[in-house]
Formats: sequence, structure tokens, C-alpha cells
Amino acid sequence: MSAPAADSAALVRTVTVDRARLVAYADASGDQNPIHQDADVARSVGLPDIIAHGMWTMGAALDVVTAYVGGDPGRVLSCQTRFTGMVVVPEGETVEVRVEGTVTKRDEDADTETIAITATCGEDKVLGRCQAVVRV
Repeated sequence: MSAPAADSAALVRTVTVDRARLVAYADASGDQNPIHQDADVARSVGLPDIIAHGMWTMGAALDVVTAYVGGDPGRVLSCQTRFTGMVVVPEGETVEVRVEGTVTKRDEDADTETIAITATCGEDKVLGRCQAVVRV
């Protein structure tokens, strides 16, 4: 296996989220589901509080991958994940999501790498079976 596209330290990052960021994401994405903005609604459906959008969480993880390949999102060829946990965002708090990636495969012929991604919030894994394939 040859060297990765960039320093593997680039595959570690802590991303922060607060309720203002969730509102901005909802406005940008069009996902106005109230479980992401209204604590009473979130609790009424059994959630502990407002939760971050799953797609926001996946996007935060992929931002780390994009940085790894020089900031070019066009070099991210595919991605997949399962949502395994929630990013709970209590009132007035900023929550941290830690994202780590590991190059698990290098295809010399295709000039690609497969990156396994782990995303955790506190002690909870929030993405499972998460990986991306990038052109190096």
C-alpha cells in the first residue's frame, strides 16, 4: 500500500454543533422536522431533547474526508453510513462530535482509497459502518 493522499492526522477533527447551527442547517436543507428545533416536540416523541439532523452529522463526517483530499469534494466518489445514535443538543449548549478516519484500502489501479469513519458524541457512536471512497 502506498502513502495516503495526505497526512492521516487530517482525518481527525472535532466538530461543534449548537441549536443555532441546527436552525441554519434546517433552513439550508429544507428539513424543518420539529424534532430538530422544538424540544417539546422532540420529547413528545420519546427523544431526550432536540437532536441534530442525521444528514448534518454525516456531512460533518464527510467534511473531514474532503479536507483529507485537499478540500475538493469532487474527489469524494461515494459514501455510506448507518445512523446508530443521536447527537442530542440541549438548550444553551455546544455539543462536540469527534470524527476519525482510517485509510483501510488503497487501489493503485483506480487511484482510490477507502476510508473508514468513526463519529462519536460523548461516549456514543453516532454513525456506524461509515466509509467513503476518495480519488487520491
